[in-house]
Amino acid sequence: MCLAIPAKVLSIQGDIAKVEAGGCVTTADLSVLLGVKVGDYVMVHAGFAIQKYAEEEALTNLELIRDLYRTIADHE
Repeated sequence: MCLAIPAKVLSIQGDIAKVEAGGCVTTADLSVLLGVKVGDYVMVHAGFAIQKYAEEEALTNLELIRDLYRTIADHE
């Protein structure tokens, strides 16, 4: 199963961005999106940024993911 998550773009070099989501930093390929800038939020799936996100929507979704994780962890 794959999960796409919103991530904040920290830096860009060519088509590769360093992104952060929930304290985890990784890279994402930006080649399928135009106009991505440092500070933007993007949806990352399988290593590719596939959609730009409004900051408010990205932060809301990240909080929902955190809540889901906490709920699962509480029931283990």
